[in-house]
Amino acid sequence: MAPGGARAASAGTYILYASHIAAMAPGTNLGAATPVAIGVPGIDTPTKPDPGGKEPAAEAPKNAMEKKAIHDAAAYIRSLAQMRGRNTEWAEQAVREAVSLSAAEALEKKVVDYIADDVDHLLKQLKGKKFKLASGVEVVLDTKDAAIVAYEPDWRTKLLSSITAPGVALILMMIGIYGLFFEFYNPGFGVPGVVGAICLLLGLYALQQLPVNYAGLALIVLGIGFMVAEAFVPSFGILGLGGIVAFVFGAVILIDTEVPGFGIPIALIVGLAIISAVTIAVIVGLALKARGRPIVSGAEELIGSEGVISSCENGQCWARVHSETWKVQGNEQLKPGQPVRVTGRKELTLMVSPIAPKGE
Repeated sequence: MAPGGARAASAGTYILYASHIAAMAPGTNLGAATPVAIGVPGIDTPTKPDPGGKEPAAEAPKNAMEKKAIHDAAAYIRSLAQMRGRNTEWAEQAVREAVSLSAAEALEKKVVDYIADDVDHLLKQLKGKKFKLASGVEVVLDTKDAAIVAYEPDWRTKLLSSITAPGVALILMMIGIYGLFFEFYNPGFGVPGVVGAICLLLGLYALQQLPVNYAGLALIVLGIGFMVAEAFVPSFGILGLGGIVAFVFGAVILIDTEVPGFGIPIALIVGLAIISAVTIAVIVGLALKARGRPIVSGAEELIGSEGVISSCENGQCWARVHSETWKVQGNEQLKPGQPVRVTGRKELTLMVSPIAPKGE
């Protein structure tokens, strides 16, 4: 286990005990192997202070599920310790009492075989080491001048690791929802819909791999829904503000675990909230600006418009209004070439009144 500062906690302790050869670098530690459920309520064994001032002891399991998991894990790690000839007593303590050891203490208690500063130092200590494989064949290591081959994660593993980071998952979900929103708002554009659908599916895949608090996820979806609704409902910012509040609280509680490495940075949450707030402010500003503009289309826009009578036959007159020919009626006698103003509309007939010539 390396480099210095690393630790083999929880599952790492089991892996170390299962290894044919266990070595630790100075400044590392292992232990705390009590089963803890990630993202699922149930198994969680908090510790309580030990009056003797030693390692804090784990509280007794509170329910059958906790007892079952802890007893099973203790038996499993004990069998690994017996198979590799390591300290069985401490292995069981690591599970039942969540104790930990430093590298020097682990070597003293025969939990690990070696302490090594680096790989070269370890290889020198391993020369001539004997152990048996699962098949029963005894192997003697000859590590002198051995070539060191590093196995790095492939591109697929690296890609999935980056996607399943909590912050990236939240960003992907945001891009996905906003992309679909813009596509529905402007059908036929294509790019927002395609990008949004891909990002949303990737975000949902990432969240499925993470210990998600579904109340937090529901708040995020509700918040985004309110922010999207702000563009369609004339709430003048109320829905948008509520959506931002719901989104922030949802993002804070989204990842439901105390395991290090899981969590969404507060700076990212604040940044996304600010971006959403600016977007909503722009939408509300445009809506207020549009509200003060005169009507330029529809039936309401015709009221007050001016036109000219083009023809009258058999008591029925027609007029040119906005370069369109409309059937018109008026309370006064109408004649071709007479300017008129639209005062109303009844289905496809405009109600007009003559415009008096200037100077009269």
